[in-house]
Amino acid sequence: MIDVRLLRSEPDAVRSALARRHQPEVLEQLDRAISFDTLSRDIVAKRDAIRAEVNDLSKEVGQRRKSGDTAGAEELQIRSRAIGEHERVLAGEFDVVQSDLRELLLRIPNVPHPDAPDGAGDVDNPVVKGPVNMPAEFAEHKRVPHWETGTALGILDNERATKISGAMFTMQRGNGAALARALCQYALDRNVDEFEEIRPPSLVTTATLTATGQLPKFADDAYSIERDDLWCIPTAEVPLTSIYSGEVIEAEQLPLKMMAYTPCYRREAGSAGRDTRGMLRAHEFDKVEILAVASPEQAPGLLVEMTGRAEALIAGLGLPYRIIEICTGDMGQSHHRSFDIEVYAPGCDNWLEVSSISWFSDYQSRRADIRYRIAGQKGTQMTHTLNGSALAVPRVWAAILENYREPDGSVTVPGVLHPYMRGVERISGR
Repeated sequence: MIDVRLLRSEPDAVRSALARRHQPEVLEQLDRAISFDTLSRDIVAKRDAIRAEVNDLSKEVGQRRKSGDTAGAEELQIRSRAIGEHERVLAGEFDVVQSDLRELLLRIPNVPHPDAPDGAGDVDNPVVKGPVNMPAEFAEHKRVPHWETGTALGILDNERATKISGAMFTMQRGNGAALARALCQYALDRNVDEFEEIRPPSLVTTATLTATGQLPKFADDAYSIERDDLWCIPTAEVPLTSIYSGEVIEAEQLPLKMMAYTPCYRREAGSAGRDTRGMLRAHEFDKVEILAVASPEQAPGLLVEMTGRAEALIAGLGLPYRIIEICTGDMGQSHHRSFDIEVYAPGCDNWLEVSSISWFSDYQSRRADIRYRIAGQKGTQMTHTLNGSALAVPRVWAAILENYREPDGSVTVPGVLHPYMRGVERISGR
């Protein structure tokens, strides 16, 4: 969440920055938050004045008792109790205002980075690199949608997945399943030089999902297990971010770099009514995530590094791709600055987002209370967090089937995946 102190010291700057998101309701929420903060400080001032008066009365009561003025002392005590009751009323009002303020702050999005491009929506996202590996034209045999190729080869069985779990679930079989697993292992192996591998829980508490910004705003998009107050993770970003929640990290330990393979669960997968065939949108999918906890000074360099790592994975697969920067009006709730990597799928005739790399400034750390301490300095500071999809399986899997499809309907396996495919270099069927 945004630091409430910024609302006090730089309200106009915060308003100007959030106006770049092109969401009028956000500015309304900001005004309400500023109002609640002002009210809470007024209540604190009144409470402190009452406490001072009660202390003064207590001293005077003692003095009167010493002087033998019992009646006067009792009169002052009655007055003190009345004032104390007023203090308790103010305390209750303060708790209500603080609760309302926190609820608003949890819903107000992060402030965009000054260098983030202006724009109202995804059509305004500029291409900052590419297209790379894009042929002048695609042969007709590559213009076949992956769901047709996958079904014909017996490696994609969404019909039975739907029978098992309902709409918007997918199932890979045989070498299709091996290809999905190979992609995950490939992503893990290419990042193990710098990122610690972790296998976090796939179910998390409400507090954990709140820390990264999914709650309360996006509760309807998540799968919940109400009986146990647990949620299925939409991405490994969620548990990885909270590993250090409520902790103070020594500055020399930063940056902390982590990665994880996990299944991911998203209820909203098919809600847009598009890309509902094949592997493009699904309620459950596999993904390798990379994440860093850093100082503010380290964060910009890490954004460049993590974007480069995600790009290298796609480039290594030989897929046509481009990199776009997310404009202010298309940014996610927690994002400070973001880049997406998109691959071109000739069968779908579309650019598919396969990776998103984001810097969250201290927005998530403030929610999760992740701090760091510099040796020899008093106090602590908020860390910054960054994360990126090192490799999300479904759309990369789909793009491989379309870009590597041969005239006979088989699919060549990209060379970097050969070590993970049990010797299979071409998929001709199950």
